[in-house]
Amino acid sequence: MIRVLIVEDSPVAREFLIHILSSDPDLEVVGTAGSGEEAIGAVARMKPDVITMDIHMPGMNGLDATRRIMETNPTPIVIVSAILDTAEVAITFQAIEAGALAVVPRPAGIGNPGYESTTRELIHTVKLMSEVKVVRRFVRPIRIPSQTLDRTQGEPEIVAPGEVRLVAIGASTGGPVALQTILALLPKPVAVPVVIVQHMAVGFIHGFATWLSQTTAQSVRVAADGETLQASVFYVAPDGFQMKVGRGGTIILGNDRSENGLRPAVSCLFRSTTEIYGEHALGVLLTGMGTDGAKELLLMRTAGSVTIAQDKASSVIFGMPGEAIRIGAATHVLPPEGIARALAKLVV
Repeated sequence: MIRVLIVEDSPVAREFLIHILSSDPDLEVVGTAGSGEEAIGAVARMKPDVITMDIHMPGMNGLDATRRIMETNPTPIVIVSAILDTAEVAITFQAIEAGALAVVPRPAGIGNPGYESTTRELIHTVKLMSEVKVVRRFVRPIRIPSQTLDRTQGEPEIVAPGEVRLVAIGASTGGPVALQTILALLPKPVAVPVVIVQHMAVGFIHGFATWLSQTTAQSVRVAADGETLQASVFYVAPDGFQMKVGRGGTIILGNDRSENGLRPAVSCLFRSTTEIYGEHALGVLLTGMGTDGAKELLLMRTAGSVTIAQDKASSVIFGMPGEAIRIGAATHVLPPEGIARALAKLVV
């Protein structure tokens, strides 16, 4: 049985979440809290396996509560947000920076067409995140001046067989902070475009792009169909579309079938990258559950691309990069800081 603590200031929303989570036989709601202060005490007393956390609460908000919990009693935290405004959603990613594992929308009300799908997503996410082994974190926001990047530290020398013209990155759980670290460390300008698939709940991708831009000083935006790729711009795949790169350096968004149960899928992006760029691409597969993108990273390596997988020690979940390493898809295995140094050598 997975023990869940619900942190939510609205009594109505709190009861709604109790109803949803208690409906699953594998979940037990062991307590609730209506503020950040209450949450910190409840975690110490109840030792839950996972926490659902609201952000906007009176007194101590969910962001500060997440920081304190991760410093004192580290526990998997899922941010449950009712706000999908881009600027407000960007704030929720500060909680991810502080140690929360995932962000999902509060489920739609009973009778709403989206009720069943959003309910399934919440339950599925809570179950998955309860399995993650979190560690104590003393949070230091990532605001690293690009000129501090030391390109000489101890990673092996990385040499591309041809000129790198595109970087493609795939990420899932734990990806936001890994991406933030990489982008914050990269000097500007980057000489090539960077295309990114980050698995994320629907409704949060624009806020995610805004947060990355604000915290890394890089140009990050949600990709649009048909736009021409530009150097030093980081393009994030939007909700509900498969993203590919096309001839002539364009973005192609389509309603292609889901791959690995996902749309957007890393596999689709990496496959098109191989077809169009061959050895002139660089592929990076970051932390995440499952195997999305691993086989396609091997395709990139076979075509002559430099391919990098995030190392186990720095991955929140080692599924995707671990599978890539297992099948021999990665030419290099590095932490986010090492990935930034490798990119700086090849595309800056």
